[in-house]
Amino acid sequence: MKDFFNLSTPAKRFRFIAVVEAITWAALLVGMAFKYGGGYESAVSVPGALHGAAFVIYLIVTLLTARALRWDIKILALAVIASVPPFFTVWFETWARRKGHLGELSGDAARGSTDEDRDKLTV
Repeated sequence: MKDFFNLSTPAKRFRFIAVVEAITWAALLVGMAFKYGGGYESAVSVPGALHGAAFVIYLIVTLLTARALRWDIKILALAVIASVPPFFTVWFETWARRKGHLGELSGDAARGSTDEDRDKLTV
């Protein structure tokens, strides 16, 4: 858990903001339940503002991460689209990590392999 708050690299910053964006989505959904289910009109003001800020920061961090990690346009587009449905930023982060798109957070990169090694089968 301590490593989660380490924001020293673009991949680690992306992972952090992806989770924060999902958490603020959850808070907004809870606020919407109170607003529309209980009639509390102000229930979405704080979660809405927090989510709005997290959403904008996620988009900025996504663009910076894409540039730093040399994502192609398809991966960048998928990361941006993942910001719209609730919790998809976490899904995208997990997918990108497993596919090797998040640098040192990805399995092969964490073990010190190169791009050439990725295509080799080692037993």
